[in-house]
Amino acid sequence: MNIAVNPSHIADPAPQGTPGPARPADPAHVIRDDAEAIRVAHALAARFREGASERDRTGARPLAELDAFSQSGLWSINVPRAHGGPEVSYRTLAQVIAIVAAADPSIAQIAQNHLGIVAAIRTVSEPDQQAELFAQVLAGTRFGNAFSEKGTARAAEFATRFTDHGDHVVVRGQKFYATGALLAHLVPIVAVDDQGRPWYAIADRDAPGLTVIDDWSSFGQRGTASGTVIIDDVRVPKSRLVPAWRGYAAPRVDGAIFQIIQAAIDAGIGRAALDDTIAFVREKARPWIDSGRDRASDDPYTIRAVGDLTIRQHAAEALLDRAGLAIDAALADPTPDSVAAAQLAVAESKVLTTEVALAAATTLFELSGTRATLAEHNLDRHWRNARTHTLHDPVRWKVAIVGNHALNGVNPPFHAWS
Repeated sequence: MNIAVNPSHIADPAPQGTPGPARPADPAHVIRDDAEAIRVAHALAARFREGASERDRTGARPLAELDAFSQSGLWSINVPRAHGGPEVSYRTLAQVIAIVAAADPSIAQIAQNHLGIVAAIRTVSEPDQQAELFAQVLAGTRFGNAFSEKGTARAAEFATRFTDHGDHVVVRGQKFYATGALLAHLVPIVAVDDQGRPWYAIADRDAPGLTVIDDWSSFGQRGTASGTVIIDDVRVPKSRLVPAWRGYAAPRVDGAIFQIIQAAIDAGIGRAALDDTIAFVREKARPWIDSGRDRASDDPYTIRAVGDLTIRQHAAEALLDRAGLAIDAALADPTPDSVAAAQLAVAESKVLTTEVALAAATTLFELSGTRATLAEHNLDRHWRNARTHTLHDPVRWKVAIVGNHALNGVNPPFHAWS
């Protein structure tokens, strides 16, 4: 007997998770000072640049590169000196991220939430919790990210919750845009308590009930694997329950720190696009027939366009430096005015780094010609990366924040996007 089966009645198979990475056998290096951090960043960038285009083309996950990155000591550069860390300036930290992002912005973005969590632990955690978590970071442990949810009405609203079970909590929910979770050792989950306050519940990457799905399908930042995390009654000890809400209960720079790293990634994308424009114009592009020149690099309109982009890129990098200095000042003396100054400086930096990254990635093709669009060059990755990453949060609101402060003296709001 043949029995007809309605396909709609067949349950979808359970989503398949990806196992977490093994931890490196040796402890990570600890950076000594700001100068070493910059040197190490340049050395790693040279390595990451070699395979960046092919990783983008194939969607390969950069596990070996990420191990080198975290083992280099650059993932612990904002651990406080009191806990054995180098505590470099945020001006230096932003430069480090921009240097790495110019080589491979996906790898730079994977570090973003880790460094933000380290900053948050410094702000909100009690000494015992700091000692435990900072020791892990110094040894080479990577934090991932299970923050954002795509089903809520607003970015700062979370359906993921935890319930208290004495010495531990149990977390349930679902996340998306989970940059870093796939290749992390620990996954901080933003979950709210019965009062609606957000906490970071830091779960083991392979904890029972934690499923990380490699389903990131964006056309840009492909190597970040920023897909889905399913949290099905995941148990987290209270020693790893970090009160994120405290970072925004008083004037703090936690949000500005998360944001300056975003701006640094965009500064790196802009630098990479500009460098590839210059190289292509010098080596492969042809001058326009009316220019009367033998080389594209002597075309007066091309010279002007490259000059304009160079000035704007330098301006973006200068604003990034200025924002880092403002964060350092606010950390040293956190007052409403110093924190607002840091938030405003970061907002200005984020606006210009966004604009320049998008402009450089587009002008590349205008100056290089049709040959630059060939798949063999894969130069469209700069635009795809810029367009994807700069959507993190709308810079039109950054412009409004700056304008409202200038006109009306209104300080920026306190949250993770400001």
